[in-house]
Amino acid sequence: MDFREAFIALNLIEGIGPVRARSLLEHFGGAPEILSASKAALLQVRNIGEDTAEKIVAWEKSVDLAGELKRIADYGCQVLVQADENYPASLREIYDPPLVLYVKGHLTAKDKNAVAMVGSRMTTHYGIETARKLAYQLAYVGVTVVSGGARGIDTAAHQGALSGKGRTIAVLGTGINLVAPPENAELFERIAADGAVITQFPFNRPADKQSFPIRNRIVAGMTLGTVVVEANLSSGALITANFAAEYGRQIFAVPGRIDSPRSKGCHDLIKKGAKLCEGVEDILSEFEYLFPPSNQPPTASATGVLPALELSENEQKVIRAVSAEAETAIDEIIRASGLPASAVNVALFSLEMKRLVKQLPGKLFARNC
Repeated sequence: MDFREAFIALNLIEGIGPVRARSLLEHFGGAPEILSASKAALLQVRNIGEDTAEKIVAWEKSVDLAGELKRIADYGCQVLVQADENYPASLREIYDPPLVLYVKGHLTAKDKNAVAMVGSRMTTHYGIETARKLAYQLAYVGVTVVSGGARGIDTAAHQGALSGKGRTIAVLGTGINLVAPPENAELFERIAADGAVITQFPFNRPADKQSFPIRNRIVAGMTLGTVVVEANLSSGALITANFAAEYGRQIFAVPGRIDSPRSKGCHDLIKKGAKLCEGVEDILSEFEYLFPPSNQPPTASATGVLPALELSENEQKVIRAVSAEAETAIDEIIRASGLPASAVNVALFSLEMKRLVKQLPGKLFARNC
């Protein structure tokens, strides 16, 4: 058995959560060593009692590892452990990171710049449209949008990110082969095609009251901040926000009508210190290091753009058409870039979101410097 299979087996043992697993790994050094340890050795580990030790010693009687490995292969997903390069770095930093992540699709280095967007399942038209718009704008400028795949705000966030041609990740509170809600089957396929659907739960694990808070800690743990779009005072979205606060991540809350119960949770977060979010600029302004205001850093490329910022061909043409010394009219940008007006408008919007240009009154544009 290799170390990855050992982690999968350990994750299948009932009662071995991330906290106990952390104690075991600190004591034994690796998953294979845990599974081959004696009961006496296991009992020397903090948080490990008689019942847990017996389950580990007899794990082969209760765990169908061969069956799980076949399900993984047949389903076409991969399993990441913390030692893997694409295991989210920010998730490793939390107190109880998942032992394994089942992944349909791919996690990439780009996902280090991720923001969570969550909210109620029962929502309003305002909440849905706001989530879609914010997620679209974040994805459009290269921020990965992470949510829980549920009805309501979660679904709107994933849809918005996909519309923005960006990456989105759905974190499930079930086994990766279960679709909940069932109407999101096609959405999950679209997410996996360009992003990822992930879970820490083994195949066929149904959702319950415990699985959703476990899921929420992953959503908060793998992101730079959490945006709560619409939530009542009992919404699970507030659990995600609480995890984000515990992990030292930024919390944003979208305000709503003062007489709407579905905005009470957001208003409560704002009262407690969450940043009021009226638009995508309120989110991006907290992460200046992702979108530097200066377009002429010491290591700038020939286009005057940080290498970390990926610009499309049209964006490169447009930013070159914006004068570095003076305000430039949009007609001049269209002429100098040689692009259609519609393409110029799209590129300028993206460059504004990336904080490389700013719009001035009279349809004038200037570089940020």
